[in-house]
Amino acid sequence: MRTQPGQPTQPGQPTPPTRIRISWPAGHLTAALDDTPTTRALAGELPLASTARTWGEEVYFDTGTRVPRETDARQVVEPGTVAFWTDGDALALPYGPTPLSRGTECRLASPCNVLGRIDGDPRRLATVRDGDPVRVELLTSP
Repeated sequence: MRTQPGQPTQPGQPTPPTRIRISWPAGHLTAALDDTPTTRALAGELPLASTARTWGEEVYFDTGTRVPRETDARQVVEPGTVAFWTDGDALALPYGPTPLSRGTECRLASPCNVLGRIDGDPRRLATVRDGDPVRVELLTSP
């Protein structure tokens, strides 16, 4: 029996993370997303294609998904955090300082819903160029 993203495999079992792949012309990465209302809304819209924008050491792009800001939204996050910028209906993928950062922190434009983490080195995002096409898709488990 196949489960939908954000659904427990069996009653009483923890919900497995939703796995996604983000691709652009020079590379790709995968990420694990926690079970949140925003993750479930985004997963329902995948696959999606968009255009990358860069802001300091952050890549962001429109998703077409509209969700409210969650109560635990954060503006300062760790590099490699997968965040959802509700003010722009966009995924925000910081890998270093932004124009608003103080020092080396990753400070997003405004508080964002935190969805999960990029697998491996988030600095791979440095190969994304402003205007690059990006694709986000669900990774399905066997």
